[in-house]
Amino acid sequence: MKLLVSACLLGVPCRFDGAARPNAAVMALAKEHELIPICPECYGGLPIPRVPSERRGEGVMAQSGADVTAQYRRGAAAALRLATLLGAEAAILKERSPSCGHGLIYDGSFTHTLIPGDGVTAELLLAHGIPVLGESQLDQLPSLSSRAVQPSTRSSQVD
Repeated sequence: MKLLVSACLLGVPCRFDGAARPNAAVMALAKEHELIPICPECYGGLPIPRVPSERRGEGVMAQSGADVTAQYRRGAAAALRLATLLGAEAAILKERSPSCGHGLIYDGSFTHTLIPGDGVTAELLLAHGIPVLGESQLDQLPSLSSRAVQPSTRSSQVD
């Protein structure tokens, strides 16, 4: 299976704090799957390191008060373009991230409060039929391979 994977989970120091979050189980997927590293925040033009950001409704705000929604949307669109071009069948993304989080994200108050929701990139990938899992959900990957959306059936429209 071709999998988009948050680059920080593969050991790339691209997080907001300039660190990586290498995950041995995610990296081990390379033995059986083709991994495509992505960092939507970088694709959107944000620097490393950068001010922490969280989703607030449809937008994304930096802790400094700056609205970084446009950069997050640009990065999400770039990740979707890459997924479409390379035929990614699913994505393994960093949990709780305002870009990559799926299921639970921080609430925008910068108090480490989690709420139901998806990051900008996760939301866009899901809207285009690409299943998304967090790094703690790898046990669900086998069920995805049996129902993965074929690239030719996805919308080729990228906003």
